[in-house]
Amino acid sequence: MSDTHAFTDLNLPLFAIDEAGGAALPTGRLPSYIRDHRQRLRARFLAGGAQAMPDYELLELVLFRAIPRRDVKPLARILLEKFGDFNGILSASADQLMTVPDVGTSVMTEIKIIEAAAHRLSRARVLRRQVISSWDALLDYCHTTMAHSEVEQFRVFYLDRKNVLIADEQQARGTVDHVPVYPREVVKRALQLNASALILVHNHPSGDPTPSTADIEMTKQVQRAADALGITLHDHIIIGKSAEVSFRSAGHL
Repeated sequence: MSDTHAFTDLNLPLFAIDEAGGAALPTGRLPSYIRDHRQRLRARFLAGGAQAMPDYELLELVLFRAIPRRDVKPLARILLEKFGDFNGILSASADQLMTVPDVGTSVMTEIKIIEAAAHRLSRARVLRRQVISSWDALLDYCHTTMAHSEVEQFRVFYLDRKNVLIADEQQARGTVDHVPVYPREVVKRALQLNASALILVHNHPSGDPTPSTADIEMTKQVQRAADALGITLHDHIIIGKSAEVSFRSAGHL
């Protein structure tokens, strides 16, 4: 579906009705207050970058492209109220986004494109790089891809002998409080990749990264399986909403 649907009549001007269901506006006659507001936001973004803008203004810039002929401030406010912040909106599923009034296919698609681009950028900053020198980037990537997920995800970072990240793979997805992990499959994949070391990562949708008893026991099982094959388990990281826990730092490894 296109962003606008146009219709003509020999005696009427061309009109556009934006997909989100806003009022029809004559094509090319965007109200000056909307046009001026958009120009100011774009100028501020170009001058100061994203760090100079609060979440609601950055979100408006995204929505401008999907809804070209309507004030998007009300929708930006609704999205932030529902999903909490800009990252929460990007991480929301397509189905969740489509339950919001005025979110059509174009808005949902635009948001998911931004999310995909953010994930690729974060991943590029760590893949094929030595983990020791890019640890902060690795944590940023984990938070970007996992912190707002509503179900648990279990990922494994596979490293070579120089601790360079050679593969990042999601091994499993689970429920809101459980994800199935199979230690033998984790180390089997390490052998296939000729990996020498592992970093385990999973998220807690509750937001609290404190390890559970099951988390600790599962980690011990992976460590035993890895040790038997001469593979090093460097760490297991649990990602919460705004913080993370390292098993090694916490004394669990």
